[in-house]
Amino acid sequence: MDAAALLARLAQVIDAHDWGALAALLHPDFTCRLVHTGEVFDRDRWVRLNADYPGFQRLLAQDLVVDGDRGVLRAEVAGTGPDGSEQVLAVASFATVRDGLIVELTEVWADVDQAPPEGTRPLA
Repeated sequence: MDAAALLARLAQVIDAHDWGALAALLHPDFTCRLVHTGEVFDRDRWVRLNADYPGFQRLLAQDLVVDGDRGVLRAEVAGTGPDGSEQVLAVASFATVRDGLIVELTEVWADVDQAPPEGTRPLA
């Protein structure tokens, strides 16, 4: 599969909670780096992280940009927080493809609906 097809499929299988299909999209040398925590996961640990993530419900792909063997998927992730409230997060996943599989992924996560820090925006 090319990068566009792989990233589109990645979003589909995560949304469907199809963890066996997720592992099949990842190269044996796969690594994923989470920018916000500095953690690095291999293929099995990253699949397990996704499968065991508490409260995860949906992943909705919102944008996909690809150039050759590199691509970026932007998605919205919905789930339930520890207190039972709805949580919405945004993720940008930067991928590299090798041998028709995702070999490297860097994820940048952010909370949605944050207020800008006081005093950091120009006044109208």
